[in-house]
Amino acid sequence: MSRTSLRFRLLLGLLVPLTLFIVLNSISVYRQALAAATTAYDRTLLASAKTIGEQLDVQGYDDLAELRATVPFSALEAFEADNQSRMYYRVSRRDGEMISGFAELPFWRGQLPARPPYAALVDFYDDRFRNLPVRVAVLLQPVASERGRGMAVVQVAETLELRESLARRLLQDMLWRQLLLLAVVAAATVFVVQRATRPVRALGQAIQARAADDLSPIQAPDAPRELAPLLDAMTDVMGRLQRLLDHQKRFVRDAAHQLRTPLAVLKTQVQSARRGDAPAPQALAEIGATVERATVLANQMLSLAKVEQLRQRPEFERIDLAEAVRDVALDVSPLLADKDLDFALEVEPTLVRAHRWMLQELTRNLLHNAIRLSPPGAALLVQVRPQAGSALLRVVDGGPGISAELRQRLFTPFAAGDVARGSGLGLAICREIVQTLDGEIALDNRLAADGQVLGLDAVVRLPQAAA
Repeated sequence: MSRTSLRFRLLLGLLVPLTLFIVLNSISVYRQALAAATTAYDRTLLASAKTIGEQLDVQGYDDLAELRATVPFSALEAFEADNQSRMYYRVSRRDGEMISGFAELPFWRGQLPARPPYAALVDFYDDRFRNLPVRVAVLLQPVASERGRGMAVVQVAETLELRESLARRLLQDMLWRQLLLLAVVAAATVFVVQRATRPVRALGQAIQARAADDLSPIQAPDAPRELAPLLDAMTDVMGRLQRLLDHQKRFVRDAAHQLRTPLAVLKTQVQSARRGDAPAPQALAEIGATVERATVLANQMLSLAKVEQLRQRPEFERIDLAEAVRDVALDVSPLLADKDLDFALEVEPTLVRAHRWMLQELTRNLLHNAIRLSPPGAALLVQVRPQAGSALLRVVDGGPGISAELRQRLFTPFAAGDVARGSGLGLAICREIVQTLDGEIALDNRLAADGQVLGLDAVVRLPQAAA
């Protein structure tokens, strides 16, 4: 069903219930037609019984009455229609003694209804005669003459061919009209679906005719309103693909530009070492520093690309920010020891919705910057705590702070404050992570009373997750 056309689904959804309704309606109509034919022909049976009763003669009274019937068999031919059905009769006394007619016809043993359908002592019932189903009318006919008075039981039976034939004709006439209606509904459905899906086909052709790199929003002013959610979703997906492609292009461009310089420097240093321009230990130290810088740059560029990858799949989980910060602090403890920093960690359990790698990468970049810019022996404080519905991460160092000119471009990729020691990607990565998590990041100088810069405060606020 998932691969069938919309036209087939509509036809199936309309024609199956309609066909089922026609079948049930046909059964009901057939029964109603048969009941109507039965009522109509019962009147004929009653007329036949009355005709026979009018030709009876009696001699004697009541139980001593002797009934005589002078009804020839040919008298019933007038009531046989189209030679389709056959009629039989039997005239009996109240005790069942036969007077005239067909002896094989079973005597009536029933009772008259409390409210007969006609103004006569008549009863109708179904029976079988000569292995054929018959409809029987029973008339209790009083017979009176100058010589006596008595009561006769007149039974007239008729086979059902004519009744069933009439009901079938009514059913056939009805079925032809119903089938014609079914064909009209099917044709109308096909026509309407063809017209209704024309904008969909036109939209598909327009999208197929687009260039491979055309991810601009879809413009379809003539599309039905029902297609608006689909168009909006497609436009949103194309927008995300466009942003992803732009990011990839920018990443490739920046990687080619930024890695070209350390590789060129490394090549020059290797050539210089081969010529013996500098002592071997000095040359190796310079080459090692260049390789280290290129490695940091490559790792940070990969981190920046991973942030964008995680942005496209924001299935985050609840994570304790304090635990993530504590793990990073343990990782960078050798760097803290090398500079003999007075490190303090003040954390409280604080839940956020994020990816663990994001939180660790954010903390690692902020701590690396703080360690790198802090003078030896300075104080370095990291705080994590909930504050006014947000998760607060604060890194307080004792470095030189940032200038007003650098503040304008500090979060821009490759805008390093210290070109000799930084790649300019750490804070860009932090900003991308914070924006992905719908948070805020700020860098503020910490000033003394006389306006002297005491250090830099890096403050990150993230939406706090429910416990």
